Amino acid sequence: MTRVSDILGGAILAIAMASGAMAQDKGQVTNLPIPRYVSMKASEGNVRRGPSLSHRIDWVFKHKDLPLQITAEYGHWRRVMDRDGAGGWVHYSLLSGVRTVIVDENMLALRAKPDNQAGVNATAEAGVIARLGQCLVDWCRITAGGESGWVRKTAIWGVDPDEIRE
Repeated sequence: MTRVSDILGGAILAIAMASGAMAQDKGQVTNLPIPRYVSMKASEGNVRRGPSLSHRIDWVFKHKDLPLQITAEYGHWRRVMDRDGAGGWVHYSLLSGVRTVIVDENMLALRAKPDNQAGVNATAEAGVIARLGQCLVDWCRITAGGESGWVRKTAIWGVDPDEIRE
C-alpha cells in the first residue's frame, strides 16, 4: 500500500532535483547563465586543457572579437567553445561581454528591415565577424565594416535561436 508520505517524499525529491538542475544553468562563479556567448577581448589567447596555468596549451585563438560560447566556469577560468566545437579553458581576462557573431552564409544580405523583401544595405562573406545588435524572434541586426543590417538568425553563429535582444 502506498503511503501519502511516500508520494510527497517523491514529489519533494523531484522538485529538489529539478531545482538542482536549474541551479546548474547558472555559473557557479558569476551566477550568469550557462551556456552564454562572449567574445575574445584579446587578439590572441591560449586555450588550455584545464582551468589553470599548469595545464597544457592545446591551441591559441588568434582573432580579436571572435564569438565564443562559455560552457563552464571554474575560478578565473572559463571553458569556451567556438562555432566548430573546438574549445578548452581560457582565463576570464581574455574575454569580453561584447556580443559578436560569425556569418555562416556566403554573401549574406544585410537588409534594411527584418523582412526578406526589404532592401539590401550590404552583403557579408562567410566568416565575417560582426557586432550583434537587436534580435527579434527570427532576425538580428548586425554591424561589420561600417555597414549594418538585419539578417536571419539561422545565417549567423553566436546567438541562441530563442534569444531576444533590445
